[in-house]
Amino acid sequence: MLKGLELRRDVIETAQGLVRARLNSSTWGNISVRDPENGGFFITPSGMDYDKLTPEDIVLVDFDGRVIEGIRKPSTETPMHALFYRERPDIGAVVHTHSIYATTMAVLKKEIPPVIAELAAGVGGSVPVADYATFGTLELGASALKAMGNKRAVLLQNHGVVAMGNNLVEAGRLAAIVEDAAQIYYLAQVIGTPTMVPADELDKLYQAFQKGYGQK
Repeated sequence: MLKGLELRRDVIETAQGLVRARLNSSTWGNISVRDPENGGFFITPSGMDYDKLTPEDIVLVDFDGRVIEGIRKPSTETPMHALFYRERPDIGAVVHTHSIYATTMAVLKKEIPPVIAELAAGVGGSVPVADYATFGTLELGASALKAMGNKRAVLLQNHGVVAMGNNLVEAGRLAAIVEDAAQIYYLAQVIGTPTMVPADELDKLYQAFQKGYGQK
């Protein structure tokens, strides 16, 4: 019997949801979730269409990126995900997307400032940009960690977005918030000069979101 069947299904549901939301397309990006029971994490396979995934296609790997169970080759970004889980014990899930507006900001190497309360609440401030590193390398993960600090979202220069959460729902939601904020920031600049969430509100919003949002 497959280990972590429900978590595998959750990974597939999240991957397909990101495609429907136009945050990813086809095989782009990658999704993972920590598996405390087996001491590793589940991750999407490399180069497979999300709409065709089955639980057997999701790969269980350890925190060094070695396959524990799976018939597929794991995502090329497995080293990055493994590093995140090793270095960020507070994180339960990771979503990597190539959404249009946020990736545009990554190409410009411009952080996304806290133009909406949702971003301030989800990230605690701006979304930083990690220096460029080749995809599929440990260096990419290290660059992302350095730029991110203790935040839960980061832009990867000339590449895309990483969003994290306690679970897949939170990580996927934050990826959507980052994309919305990037689009709103872009449109606001077209019309005029954007205003920001006041600096003294940032930590207040972030703490309130962490403690009280949703049915807990």
